[in-house]
Amino acid sequence: MEYSPPPLFKRGLSPHTRLIIFVSLALALLVTDARFRAFEAVRKVIVMGLYPMQYVALVPRDLLVSGTNLLVTVHSLHHDNKTLRDKNLQLLVRMSQAAQLRNENEHLRELLQLQRNSMIRTIPTEVCYDTRDPFTQKVIIDSGEQQDIQIGAPVVNEKGVVGQVTRVFPLQSEVTLLTDKDQAVPVQILRTGIRSVIYGTPKGDTLDLKFVLTSADVKIGDELVTNGLDGIYPPGLPVAKVIRVDKKSDTIFSTVVCSPCAPVRSARQLLVLRYEDRPSRPIDANAVNKVTRQEKDKKSAEADADNNIIKSDATPSSTSLAGV
Repeated sequence: MEYSPPPLFKRGLSPHTRLIIFVSLALALLVTDARFRAFEAVRKVIVMGLYPMQYVALVPRDLLVSGTNLLVTVHSLHHDNKTLRDKNLQLLVRMSQAAQLRNENEHLRELLQLQRNSMIRTIPTEVCYDTRDPFTQKVIIDSGEQQDIQIGAPVVNEKGVVGQVTRVFPLQSEVTLLTDKDQAVPVQILRTGIRSVIYGTPKGDTLDLKFVLTSADVKIGDELVTNGLDGIYPPGLPVAKVIRVDKKSDTIFSTVVCSPCAPVRSARQLLVLRYEDRPSRPIDANAVNKVTRQEKDKKSAEADADNNIIKSDATPSSTSLAGV
């Protein structure tokens, strides 16, 4: 009786045979797919079937990458936002400084233009601070005796008269502003030529034009300039403009309120006019005649004295001759 193994333990083709078969089949499939793309539809079906599993498998990686990118983006945005705020603040500061420098440049150009157009010598100066007395309108400038500042010198800017030097120190000077209650400036109305004196007020915001008759031709908007008759302020400097005229029947003088032409309280750069270069006071004819008479009397007195001396010298000579 022939012995055969049970079906469970039957062996098929040998491993080498299987290897050759499967390698040949793989090569045939590769060549067929490469030459004729026969399995393109099969590949698409397999990819579509595997895509959900691939997406689910990549979800943790995508979440991790997205979270990392979000943190980096937020940090970068905070940093960029802070940098932009700092740059914006710097640009605002520079813009403010540029605007201030531009205004100061224009102010200095106008001031230098005034200095070039002026026929008298001027000293440029700058306001240091206000005085401590709240009842006066005074400021301190950074020029004094070292810069040849003299008491009584007018102080102006490109708009007009600002004040007058009232005290001089070695390196600083005190300027009484035009609006001070104790300050007075001889002026004239530019339109009509009427002369008067303008005074400061206790409030320090307006000016009062005194000694203007009610019949005088004064209108709102008239410009007041220095008349130069006091020998302190050169003629033609703008001082103020008329803003209100009150004429009352019970008085002979009108109440004329004026506003300064120059920004008295906000002026920064100023010009001090040289005192010795200003026009001298008008010559009084009576004083000249008086001086002339005094000189003539002095000369006649000297002549009489000389005659007396000659006579006294001649008298002994005649006596001696008589004795002889």
